[in-house]
Amino acid sequence: MIVPDSPTPARQRRARRGPRDSRRKWLAAAVPALLMLMLAPLALKRLGRLPQTPAATQAAAPLPSPAPAAAAAGSEAPNIKINAARAMQYVREVVAFGPRPIGSEAHKKLEAYLAAHLAGATVERDDFTATTPNGSLPIHNIIAKFPGAKPGVVVIATHYDTLMSVKNFVGANDGGSGTGLLVELANQLRGARRSGYSVWLVWLDGEEAVRQWSETDSLYGSRHLAERWQKDGAIRQLKAFLLADMIGDADLNIDHDQNSTAWLEDLVYEAASKLGYQSHFFARQIAVQDDHLPFAKAGAPVADLIDFDYGYNNVFWHTPQDTLDKLSPKSLAITGEVLLETVRLLDQK
Repeated sequence: MIVPDSPTPARQRRARRGPRDSRRKWLAAAVPALLMLMLAPLALKRLGRLPQTPAATQAAAPLPSPAPAAAAAGSEAPNIKINAARAMQYVREVVAFGPRPIGSEAHKKLEAYLAAHLAGATVERDDFTATTPNGSLPIHNIIAKFPGAKPGVVVIATHYDTLMSVKNFVGANDGGSGTGLLVELANQLRGARRSGYSVWLVWLDGEEAVRQWSETDSLYGSRHLAERWQKDGAIRQLKAFLLADMIGDADLNIDHDQNSTAWLEDLVYEAASKLGYQSHFFARQIAVQDDHLPFAKAGAPVADLIDFDYGYNNVFWHTPQDTLDKLSPKSLAITGEVLLETVRLLDQK
């Protein structure tokens, strides 16, 4: 992907601690109050004002448990947990194939790997031959469908190819993180039919440019699939298209993409806030060219979850330094849980 606009501040990251002087004032007020509460029962006993019943001498009656915050707010707290260790293991296994550009042997091995992990699910392929600056190359989009009771589809997508033009580029974050996470999401979606919308997991191929990023040398798989869905009417079923790209960085900061649909970005932020992950989202605004754009042009609501600040000044992006040691299982879990919570919120609409 390429970012044409320079980043600008958007929403300040939520502070995790208050100012130091405020804490001192709070302690100064709280300590005397606590001492008074501790000494008050002794003073009352001496004055004969506290009944000396057996219950009072043995233990105080338990206070009623406070209602959960979500219940107080009148909404059910989400209970969504991604297996972070397993998701990270999938990323390791993907990266172990080495560089995975379109048409390569490693790419074919990764296709077989995905097919094995999706065994038992309803899987469709969107296979075609793309005309590229390096000639005709095969492109294979992979779509795993998990049915729901409501009419409509939510797509969660990523790309699984890696850059061709950089030697020894294994794409642990750019290509690997999203691929492994979606394999874990498939585990979460297996089983009973969903009560909400159907969810389609899509591994897009040919996102990276073969030589130089341009409108014709990039997004091969997403451009083809969006056009196909527009022709067969599937695009009208899409309630949302959620893209996960470069979401494994240990210092996770998902950008507020200006090329995404505003209300869907707001829903993503609401999901992150409900889960307590809002500090990892939308600290800056950027406009991203990525696999979501062809679907946006076709009329679907889209949101790109991308952390396009990979290392200081994005120094690891599209370099051989995009390796596993820069990633964190926690970042995969945060992204996966926010994606699933966003789907849950969409189900309620």
